[in-house]
Amino acid sequence: MPYFDAASAAPLHPVARQALLAALDEGWADPARLHREGRRARLLLDAAREAAAEAVGCRPDELTFTSSGTRAVHSGISGALAGRRRVGRHLVVSAVEHSSVLHSAAAHESGGGSFTEVRVDGTGAVSAQEYGGALREDTALACLQSANHEVGTEQPVAEVSELCRAAGVPLLVDAAQSLGWGPVPAGWSLLTASAHKWGGPAGVGFLAVRKGVRFATQGPTDERESGRAAGFEDIPAIVAAAASLRAVREEAAAESLRLRVLVDRIRTRVPELVPDVEVVGDPVRRLPHLVTFSCLYVDGETLLHELDRSGFSVSSGSSCTSSTLTPSHVLKAMGVLSEGNVRVSLPAGTSDEDVDRFLAALPPAVAGVREKLGAPAATIPSPAPAPSLVVDALGRRCPIPVIELAKVIGEVPVGGTVTVLSDDEAARLDIPAWCAMREQEYVGEEPADRGSAYVVRRLS
Repeated sequence: MPYFDAASAAPLHPVARQALLAALDEGWADPARLHREGRRARLLLDAAREAAAEAVGCRPDELTFTSSGTRAVHSGISGALAGRRRVGRHLVVSAVEHSSVLHSAAAHESGGGSFTEVRVDGTGAVSAQEYGGALREDTALACLQSANHEVGTEQPVAEVSELCRAAGVPLLVDAAQSLGWGPVPAGWSLLTASAHKWGGPAGVGFLAVRKGVRFATQGPTDERESGRAAGFEDIPAIVAAAASLRAVREEAAAESLRLRVLVDRIRTRVPELVPDVEVVGDPVRRLPHLVTFSCLYVDGETLLHELDRSGFSVSSGSSCTSSTLTPSHVLKAMGVLSEGNVRVSLPAGTSDEDVDRFLAALPPAVAGVREKLGAPAATIPSPAPAPSLVVDALGRRCPIPVIELAKVIGEVPVGGTVTVLSDDEAARLDIPAWCAMREQEYVGEEPADRGSAYVVRRLS
């Protein structure tokens, strides 16, 4: 069964498995002890730190091993903000950061700080100039991912780091998705990563803090990991993480070229094979193994189940059911269709045949889901711009009424209205929820010959 969800967790690399098994026999003791077993464990831990630091591009004493990539992000942000509290309590992030960064920003705000969220363009990339414009005299920290987890778009880290350096603001880079493919451009002050993204074991995160960066660890500390990560180190997992990172880096150049060709095939063929599909993300400045596309008239969760039944493991950045709407914050920030999206992320070793079989399985899977939802079989031409539009979604179950609304809202001018006709009770909850999420005005519900008429006014 082809596994196409490497962006969530890559399969364990053979080198990681070998290193893990070997270290289980040698690295079980306490590396802080002076007896023979402790010294042996310390040697393994030190060697792993040196190997990992070389791959990251930092000094070994700048690198801390944490219990996860999320823990590394939380510790990195809180420590840097606390260390620079005298400068100010302002944080800058992009709108498409990993949820761990956005959760840290929200916690910082609830504690009395503030943060600015820099918008992205339709490909998911920030403008370096706009990011630089968000920096202020009281900015204590800036955060920018190296590449997006959901659509693969690479961010202008080098340009942003120069602007941060000129402003005297440290830059934290979340490199979880990209570190296995190559080093992050120089100029960052803090860097985080997670081993399970490149084929290492889960439960190992990296936190690198450059010398000279003011940093104050928050919470209880002990003598482990320079006081930045409390608790006993999982030496076998750390050894496996470092060994696998070195191994995938050695394979990255050739594998990147090969997987990029396969992803280009998916990007090209999916819109040709399936009507009403939007491929998102930057087609050039992107990770080599990842592509996301969104399908109209499709419930994303149902489509994932259908593909799983066909033998393909993929993921989605959002879920959309008849009673809830929780779309991807990344796709929302990009301004693209956030319902019915599929993320395909190919692990190393994916074959041409696997991709061809996926492309053969996708059209009937989409068609089957659309048929269950009563969706149209072909693309519906967009109506001409008008002050008001009527969407007839009678006889169609949610989320189709919401999808139809999302498709035409841009066809009316600001201030214009769209009236959605629906006889599905779920629309009474879904349409107001969509309006709140997309910052459009829900005017209200009106009686109709069949079902109800839901009126929405375009605000932006």
